[in-house]
Amino acid sequence: MRILLVDDEVELTEPLSRVLQREGYNVKIAHDGETGYKLAVDGEFDLLILDWMMPGLSGLEMCRKLREHHLTTPVLFLTAKDTLDDRVEGLDAGADDYLVKPFELRELLARVRALLRRPPIREEVPTTILQYRDLTLDSANQIAKRGGDILPERTIELSEKESQILSYLMQYPDQLLTHQQIYDTVWGTSAQPSSNALAAQMRLLRRKVEHNGETTLIHTVYGKGYRFGSPSESV
Repeated sequence: MRILLVDDEVELTEPLSRVLQREGYNVKIAHDGETGYKLAVDGEFDLLILDWMMPGLSGLEMCRKLREHHLTTPVLFLTAKDTLDDRVEGLDAGADDYLVKPFELRELLARVRALLRRPPIREEVPTTILQYRDLTLDSANQIAKRGGDILPERTIELSEKESQILSYLMQYPDQLLTHQQIYDTVWGTSAQPSSNALAAQMRLLRRKVEHNGETTLIHTVYGKGYRFGSPSESV
């Protein structure tokens, strides 16, 4: 397994690289975003570990550019930023996971293993279409459409994780789905994300599927989970 580690802190990258190599990974290091971006595009890596804040091209900007060019290699952010808005911004840029500095090496290695266990994206996936009222989801192509009746129809591009979450919600309209049910279904029982990952993903998803004037479809049931469709007993 080949890992690209991009961080401008030499005092972090050198010992971290040695730890990863002892675990059997082939590690390449870059100390700035521009170099890291070129390596990520030209090389065939199984995982990218990116520092958020770097001079020149930041890890956030690097991740955005890679996703714009349809590079699907998993991305793990290492950063001191820890607010929900920061997590949302990182996920929105295309990151798969997020680890706050300072971190425990055991947790880092666990997240690396979890990301590397994910199966590669298949080229041919049967199309699955789900519809609820004015919202249609093509989960295979990660595209949703909303409107077409009172409001003009619009196309919504979704990340892989957003599409998976929305698909799960739409399959169980008006039912309470707990946080753990969503974690187990979308992330799997062996690759649980950090505690705020689901809240951040939901915020991103709501921004995309619920514009001004459109009926709210995703409702939070505080302390329990989420309900799609009916606003009954939801906020």
